[in-house]
Amino acid sequence: MQYFKLYYRTDYTNRAFIFFLFYCARSCYKQLSFLIGQSPVTLHDEILLSGITVLPVKPFHSKLIKRTKMMRTRVIFLLASTSLLTLCQAQELSLDDMELVARTTDFAFSLYRKIASTSDDNIFLSPLTAAASLAALSGGTQSTTRTELLEGLALSSLEQDGQASRIPELFQKLDDILTQDGAFQSDRAIAFFLSQKVEVQKVFSDQFKKFFKADLPEVDFSNPEASKFTINQYIRTQTRGKVASDVGNIDPETQLMLINTIFFQVKWDLPFNSSFTQEERFYVNKYNIAQVPMMFRADKYYLAYDRSLKLGVLKLPCQGKVAMLVLLPDKDVDYTAIDEELTPERFRGWVKQLKKTKLEVQLPRFKLERSYSMQKILPDLGIVDIFENKADLSALSKEARLKVSQVLLKGGIEADEKGLSNSATMASSITEVSMPPRLTINRPFLFLIYHEVTNSLLFMGRVIDPTKN
Repeated sequence: MQYFKLYYRTDYTNRAFIFFLFYCARSCYKQLSFLIGQSPVTLHDEILLSGITVLPVKPFHSKLIKRTKMMRTRVIFLLASTSLLTLCQAQELSLDDMELVARTTDFAFSLYRKIASTSDDNIFLSPLTAAASLAALSGGTQSTTRTELLEGLALSSLEQDGQASRIPELFQKLDDILTQDGAFQSDRAIAFFLSQKVEVQKVFSDQFKKFFKADLPEVDFSNPEASKFTINQYIRTQTRGKVASDVGNIDPETQLMLINTIFFQVKWDLPFNSSFTQEERFYVNKYNIAQVPMMFRADKYYLAYDRSLKLGVLKLPCQGKVAMLVLLPDKDVDYTAIDEELTPERFRGWVKQLKKTKLEVQLPRFKLERSYSMQKILPDLGIVDIFENKADLSALSKEARLKVSQVLLKGGIEADEKGLSNSATMASSITEVSMPPRLTINRPFLFLIYHEVTNSLLFMGRVIDPTKN
């Protein structure tokens, strides 16, 4: 716990002060853990994790007691203020908000497992923005088309009669929590590209733009090259050129195309020192070895081990109340076996089991960019009607036989040495003589990026070969 870093002295006042500080910290942590569903750490664990040994306290004489009380008053005020602020932030999540997080997490793992089962390559996707874009589309659907879409998204439990804006409002609130005070930042966009022949219902258009901050540009699909240029230009602009903008061939009969694009630059809370980065081996498989720039940092990290899956779990804190969980299978474990076992329950269990320890971490620098045609994936998740002539999109437009022609999910991520300041740190925080153990991520691994306050799963990925963009 780095914000409780203290110099240890032998006088009794300071010992009591340290003990009292950890006691208050434990109380605050327990309250917060209760709200976000994480298991609290014991006082003894906190002391061990902090690297401070607290000895039994001997009787005080009156002056020492007076000094201690004065310090206690100041500390109580500071911790109470901090605790109150933290609790208020945590209480922004209502039961409905937490239900939305749980349901989008269910959808996230279902989507990831489906993509992983059909690919042996690197994977990167933003399941939350994918769910948001399809939830936005649900506002334009009616009857069985809407029911099927919400069930496929695992959102049907949030549906209430007479409250068409309820789900959009929940997505808007969650997005506000994620991005408040400029915390979580990414270059992203949701857009429905519509044929010029399609007249959009005003109610849908207003809701779409208000709750999802999305766009409804019109294009002339009868001119495939011109429409392709327009869409590619939109993607380039929204991601500031960081995501490739080739949407492929466009059918001139297209009426509606849903585009979801996002780019995320990882900004470490504990940046790596670029002067320590060096070329090292990455074992892609038994037959292929790649040379990759391997980053290095020695610090205190949160670590867990899943014995049932033979899987190491490393937490790398990022800026904006975000963290990356790196999932490293043992050498004798195939990553595909881990893909099949990924569930929301395991994810939440790993977060609870993390313990802080001194560690040297070696992580390959990587940059991934992936594009998925969701009309080939969503039917396996039970979402079919929106792509067929029988689709009921009457809340979106009165146009007869309107259907979705394409749903494109495009995303990119870059993980290098940098933190928020875009400059690497000059030194690690561990300066002890004894060297801590080293964890080298030099074989295929998976990663989950989540918001620590809400446990929202923002990104998921798999790195088989870091040299392949």
